[in-house]
Amino acid sequence: MTVVDRDRVVAALDEAFDAFVDLVADLAPEEWDAPTACPGWSVKDNASHVIGTEAMLLGRPQPEVDLPEDLPHVRNDIGRFNEVWVEHYRHRPPAEVLADLREIVAERRAALAGMDQEAFDQESFTPAGPDTYGRFMRIRVMDIWMHEQDVREAVGRPGHVAGLAPELALDEITAAIGYVVGKRAAAPAGSGVRFELTEPLARRIDVEVTDRARPVERLDGRPTVTLTVPGLHFTRLCGGRGADPGVVEITGDAALGRAVVDNLGFML
Repeated sequence: MTVVDRDRVVAALDEAFDAFVDLVADLAPEEWDAPTACPGWSVKDNASHVIGTEAMLLGRPQPEVDLPEDLPHVRNDIGRFNEVWVEHYRHRPPAEVLADLREIVAERRAALAGMDQEAFDQESFTPAGPDTYGRFMRIRVMDIWMHEQDVREAVGRPGHVAGLAPELALDEITAAIGYVVGKRAAAPAGSGVRFELTEPLARRIDVEVTDRARPVERLDGRPTVTLTVPGLHFTRLCGGRGADPGVVEITGDAALGRAVVDNLGFML
């Protein structure tokens, strides 16, 4: 079970909420229809998704929406849940979506203000499987920030690559990266994978493979392969956003490096 600092995560959520709302509030109506790198979704669809997940966390019922069975970007039950909220708002004007976004964020802030560390340590459902409510909230930071970056990329307004929210987004990616290296890329026991993330979002992430792959403070000895990539680009690859894998510089075991790069897109 993952114990996270409640105050730090709530502060990061506040930052993520503010950045996302401020960004979309400043968009022209036509920019809400811009396609994003999040498969199948426009800018407005990204905002609708944020509303839907926060509404679920408040216990609001899911809208009654008929969805086609063969949507290519919907791959599982969570994706289908997300798409219901997206479809619910798809033909509504941006002003209405923005108003609902502001309302839901205000309600979620109030709910989080009433939760202490003990509440954050309670077992909960999360998109990554059973874990603590605090882990779920760290995943929410990552998700909101990732969708903010989807919007920024779509409308040509880069930013928010420094601060607590992107830092916690990288913390969550780091926690999941062992799955990419060990399960998806099938790195052999005894190997070590190093991610050298350069500005923006500079960080070193070391993954040691023994009985399973796990992030460690630092590898013992030289890494089997080192992947050097700008940190923001790394998050886009992990998000399956169609970022160019050719940007990644591979040093060491080229075959293992390519396997890791090819399997980085682990998010829904």
